[in-house]
Amino acid sequence: MFSIKKATVDDSSTIHSLASRTWSDTYGNILSKEQLEYMFDMMYAPENILKQMNELHHQYFIIYNNGEPSGYLSIEKKEDGLFNFQKIYSLPEIHGSGIGRYIIEQGIAYLKNTYPTPFTIELYVNRHNPAVGFYKHMGFKEVATRDHHIGNGYYMNDYIMEIRIDD
Repeated sequence: MFSIKKATVDDSSTIHSLASRTWSDTYGNILSKEQLEYMFDMMYAPENILKQMNELHHQYFIIYNNGEPSGYLSIEKKEDGLFNFQKIYSLPEIHGSGIGRYIIEQGIAYLKNTYPTPFTIELYVNRHNPAVGFYKHMGFKEVATRDHHIGNGYYMNDYIMEIRIDD
């Protein structure tokens, strides 16, 4: 049984731990070892998680499976009526259990509850990530591509996907 909890700065070590358990499984066949390490530090070093929470105002959520931390979601408000699901990850051993659907649905429910007018959710997903099909199944549509330079000669080669929430 899944449950979700809004994360606080006290949960940053849990988020870091979950990320370390999902990262190479998600990108190990897509990116070089060097880029994996560079990006992991850039996004998940404890001080960078805190910066995302405190300065960039990303709202993190931790997803539990039978009381055990098993996934996380990060939402960033980009502008009025536009939100970005920055991070959507779950432990590899529970893929196929419905946790991905749960994470998306709970993120949408949170936004509906806090933002009562129609809005758009976007996400960026690596063009070689098998999750592209899952996001399409959940109603997201490819609207563009991006080759975003992240430093050190590395790029994030993503699809930009969106879903409009009207009710």
